[in-house]
Parts: sequence; structure tokens; C-alpha cells
Amino acid sequence: MPEWIEELLSEGGLSETIASYIANAAIIVVIMAVSFLAYFIAKKLLLKLLKMVIAKSRTKWDDTFFQHRVFEHMILVVPALVVYAAAPLSLSAQVWLQRMSVCLIVYALVLAFDKFLDAVNDIYRRYESSKTKPIRGYLQVLKIAAYIISIIIIISTLTNRSPLLLLGGIGAATAVLLLVFQNTILGFVASIQLTGNDMVRIGDWIEMSKHNADGAVTEITLHTVKVQNWDNTVSTIPTYALVSESFKNWRSMQETGGRRIKRAVNIDMASIKFCDEQMLERYKKIELIREYLERTTKEICQYNHTHNTHGIHGSASMVNGRKPTNIGIFRTYIDIYLQNHPRVHRDMFRLVRNLDPSEHGLPVEIYVFANTTKWAEYEAIQADIFDHVLAVIPEFDLRIFQSPSGYDLAHMHKTKEEQSA
Repeated sequence: MPEWIEELLSEGGLSETIASYIANAAIIVVIMAVSFLAYFIAKKLLLKLLKMVIAKSRTKWDDTFFQHRVFEHMILVVPALVVYAAAPLSLSAQVWLQRMSVCLIVYALVLAFDKFLDAVNDIYRRYESSKTKPIRGYLQVLKIAAYIISIIIIISTLTNRSPLLLLGGIGAATAVLLLVFQNTILGFVASIQLTGNDMVRIGDWIEMSKHNADGAVTEITLHTVKVQNWDNTVSTIPTYALVSESFKNWRSMQETGGRRIKRAVNIDMASIKFCDEQMLERYKKIELIREYLERTTKEICQYNHTHNTHGIHGSASMVNGRKPTNIGIFRTYIDIYLQNHPRVHRDMFRLVRNLDPSEHGLPVEIYVFANTTKWAEYEAIQADIFDHVLAVIPEFDLRIFQSPSGYDLAHMHKTKEEQSA
């Protein structure tokens, strides 16, 4: 075929050299066009047919392989085989076309093998044994070995040298390469691990106190990861440090759409007491807990009547029978308040609890999630909640515990003077 094109061009008045170049170029263009057409047909028809067959099969393993695009990467072998088979048509470029097609086949197979291992890990994670015996680390070693072997094969194919000869040369220079390219090798391995484990992405908010990093990841390179801190400074972290050291990634918090509020207020334990009838009647004026108090009061009265103990209306001793406390009612009020707060996440965990008492009083902790991850909005929601909590505490006959200030000491001294006068 090239001879026929050359003769046709020569008859048109072109020189033999130019005619030969044009003929070979035309053949290469035709080969490439046919290979792209074969790839298009294979991708549109074969993959579609394969998807239909997989959908009808009972096993779920093939669905996992299809979802991980194993077959899609194997389709790259089709155009490579077309180029390899048609390469003899171009005598001047036959060798290089066949070499490039072999490289493409190796590249397609190693990508398919990579996705195959991901699918194997996905399938294995469905079994209970994966929780105690994970295999992802071993699969990553296989991936690294596959990529190394594929690189060696591609280089040996392009240079027309034996892979064993290439391995021998690399082995002799291994010590020098490890010394000179130590950071590069560490960064390369770390990059593979970061990508394979999906540990860090561009835009992730990470926190790494050892490197003074607390902000968004702006750049990930072979050697460094740049983090723009919230004070607009930039911290540069070695890539391998993200693998060898611990750090906090806030991505999952941002994806869930809720950010945790965990803070406590200290209550003066001397203000905690049982509730009498007057206190309960006053608390019932608070709309959020009116229904709760009526229901609870009825239950307590029935319990005390059943067990022949005096109820809320008084007794010889306040400890006889069941009686509500102002701290318990306060906790219930805060829980209902948070449940009805428009900026508290409805679908996430909510808790109001007492922590261990200490010399600073009884800490009452609020544990909820705001329905936003934006920093400014989150801080405003948190401030709004605790503004209300601090203001409502006296309504339950409780006092906030805090160390005496200068105002407290001056007020105490003034009170003593007034009493002595």
C-alpha cells in the first residue's frame, strides 16, 4: 500500500523522498484513525454489552469490577492491538509503532490491575474478617510492584534492551540512588499512599500542630504539602510526614454538614436542691417544659402514693419518696431547648449531661452539632446557645460558679459595712 501511494504521488510530480514521507504519514494517520474507531466501538458496544450481561448475572463480584472500571481500562488494549497488527503497512515506522503499541498494552494492563485490586479490596471489606485482617496494605505493595515492573518493561521496550540488563544496572546503582534521591523516593511512596488511602485532598482542612499547620491544603507535590493557615500564613509540610506522623483531617466533618459543640458551664453545687411545690408552679410557667413537668409530677405522685411515701407536697424529710431537683429540670429544659433550636442538627447526636464535680462546681456539658460547618456561623450558633444558657440558669434557682472577682470582694466588704452600721 505505501508503494502505491508513493507511485501516485511521484506521478504527480513530487520527489521520491517527499512522496515516501507523505505516504508513510498517511499510513500512520489511517492506522491511528482505525485504532480510535476500534476503541470507540469497543467502548460503546462491548462495554454496553458487558454491562447488560453483568446486570443479569446473580453474582455481585462482576458488578464491583465494572464499577471500579476494570473492563474500561482493559479496552485500551484493543486500539493497541490494532496498531501493532497494522504497523507492517508503514515500513519506516513499523518498529516504533509496534513498540508504542506494546507500551500502551502494558499501561492498560497495569491500570486494569490497579483497579482490579481496588475491587478485590472492596469485595473483601464486605466480610467480617476484613475488620480484623485488612488486606489493603498488601494490595498496595502489589500495586507498587506492578507499576515498577511495568515501568521496567516500557523502558526496555523503548530502548530495545533486555529487562534483565536494565535491572542489573539499576541494582548496581541502587545504593547511590537511595542516597541521592532519598527524599524523592520517600515523597513518591508517600504520594502513592496518600492517594491510595484518600488521606488528603486539595481543599481539605487539616490540623498538624507539630508543623504549625491549621488550615486548607492548597498544593500537594512530590516533596511538600502546602497548607494555608487561617491567619493567612502558609505552612509547608514534607509529604512523607503526613504518612509517618499523625494529623487531623476535618473533611468528614464538612461532608456530614454538622460541626460539634462541646462545652460546659459550672454550677455552684450549693445551689442544687429538691423542688418544692412553689418552685414547680413557677417552673411550669416556662412553656418548653410545662408538659414535661405536668407529666413528671403526675408520675412522681403516683409512685409516692404506691410506695406510701409523701410526695412533692412535703414530708418530715425531703428525701422521703421521689422528688425532682432543680438541676435535673434545668438539664431537661436545655435538652428541649436544643431540640427546638433551628440551628442545631436534627439528625445528629444530642446530649446534656453532668460531668464529674470538682472544686470548680458541677460541670453541665452540652454536646450537640450545629447544622453548618462554616466557622463564623458555627461560632455564632455556639455563642447564641450559651448566651441563653447562662441567662436562664438563675430562673431555676441555680448559680454559676466562678472565682471571686474584684467586684465580688468589694461588694462583700460593702455589705459587711452596711450590716455593722
